[in-house]
Amino acid sequence: MMGPDGLREAVARALDALGAGAYLTDDKGLIVAVNSRGEQLLDRSAADLVGRDAHDLLHRTGSGEAVPRARCRLPQSLLGGRTQQGEDEWFERGDGTLLRVAWLATPCDAGLRRPATLFLFHSTGRPGQPAERPPAGTRLSELERLALLAETTTLLTSTLDIHEALRRLISLVVPRIADWTVIDLIGERDEVWRFAVAHAEDGTVTFRDDLQGPMPPIPQESPMPLSRALRGVASSYAGPETYQGPPDSGIAVEQRRLFEATGMHSAIVVPLRSLHSVMGALTLGRADQPERFTATERALLEDIARRASLALENARLYQRQRQVAETMQRHLLPKLPRSPGRSMTARYLPAPDASHVGGDWYDAFTLTDGATALAVGDVVGHDLEAAAGMAQLRNMLRAYAVSQQKPPSKIVEWLDQATLHVAEVSMATLVFARMNETADGRCELTWTNAGHPPPLLVTREGVARYLTDGHGILLGVAPEQVRPDATAELPPGATLVLYTDGLIESPGHVLDEGLERLRRHAGALAHRPLEAFTDELLARARPPDNDDDVALLAVRYGPGWSS
Repeated sequence: MMGPDGLREAVARALDALGAGAYLTDDKGLIVAVNSRGEQLLDRSAADLVGRDAHDLLHRTGSGEAVPRARCRLPQSLLGGRTQQGEDEWFERGDGTLLRVAWLATPCDAGLRRPATLFLFHSTGRPGQPAERPPAGTRLSELERLALLAETTTLLTSTLDIHEALRRLISLVVPRIADWTVIDLIGERDEVWRFAVAHAEDGTVTFRDDLQGPMPPIPQESPMPLSRALRGVASSYAGPETYQGPPDSGIAVEQRRLFEATGMHSAIVVPLRSLHSVMGALTLGRADQPERFTATERALLEDIARRASLALENARLYQRQRQVAETMQRHLLPKLPRSPGRSMTARYLPAPDASHVGGDWYDAFTLTDGATALAVGDVVGHDLEAAAGMAQLRNMLRAYAVSQQKPPSKIVEWLDQATLHVAEVSMATLVFARMNETADGRCELTWTNAGHPPPLLVTREGVARYLTDGHGILLGVAPEQVRPDATAELPPGATLVLYTDGLIESPGHVLDEGLERLRRHAGALAHRPLEAFTDELLARARPPDNDDDVALLAVRYGPGWSS
């Protein structure tokens, strides 16, 4: 029976068959085996790695600090029991430098008598530096081709940004397969745009801006390779000789110019074709590498193009959803009223992810007694249904507030009861306030808070404090509950900030940190004109890892104060 040392050596030999870096961990996260590619990438020997906790030894932030275990996705994958993947993580190498990696973790039965996890990783390069790739001009083995296809799927499906997906596609194929990559995209009106002409030389990728840009229309009968690919017909070989005869279209003229400028002697042109449409074409060419493309490489590129096309179609669908949702929400957001003695401005920032658009809103309007009503809220959910629910909630709030001269608490109580029967809203948070001048000329704010982050009041001297009174439960939980009101005086020159939680929340920090960050920046910006105050506050206070939309309403009170 094979002993532990022999088993580890056998596992390490098996891992060496993989083209990427690989190490195996037991159920406690200790490294059991590592392949030679992993040793090379990490600049650590197997003796330095085996038996060590992979998280403690390797995982770092981009600035080199240790990553708290609770926030680290790699050890969490040990507990998931399923394949997981990620990118933009950092490993510390043996020489103390950092290696930026993309990774995949999957449960593995390695004969260790205990659960094990296989981690595959490869370098994605430091910012501004090329990723580590196999040397250009080498033929890919069958394992390397399979690894490349898996890498294509992993990298391209992990982003919903079309341009980022295309940049990743370029980094996958040059210089690993070709010296040149050309990507032509078909737009909404069947217009062709040459998105990229990229060249790999001495480990870096450069772009030929002079060869990029708009292209002539697609000829419907042309037998030339790019024309056929843009019609979704088939992949084709091409070379400078392909375009030496009289050109049959404007695209043929551009292709002759491309081959002359790049010096490519051999190329393959492959359609980027999804289930529903043709999105463009991918051209790979060789100038520095002497070998011509083979039938095996053509089949590989066709497979890469199919995977890339599915990823691009998903990205386009998400982008289209985002545009629809943003347009809908922006049209639903109101114009701000003009009120003597006070200035007002608002901002709405959509979430980075197209699927996270919808629930945040603000409103401001004048009541029949001359007071100004202010509201900021957040409907639970991040989709078009949340945006529709937001519109229903806002319209009902306006109707109650304008028709009934009641305190904010009573208006919100009626609104809460109505959401059960009228609005398609499960739960929501809300701050609703009325601002009015008293008989002796003071500005008074009365508000109620339904489970929302507290308003922030900033004096002209830079003293910032949260208005934490008047707090009650969120809408949709206990409609019969009586809600409280709170009142505060706004001194001349003061700024009131109403906002949604996207301005203060982030996955890696507690809520108190976000509130304190917002308070300090608001106090420091108190002397700025209101528009500049609002823009700077968003830029400084919004967490960099924010994945939610943000609505912000700022009101400044007082005659003679710059807005």
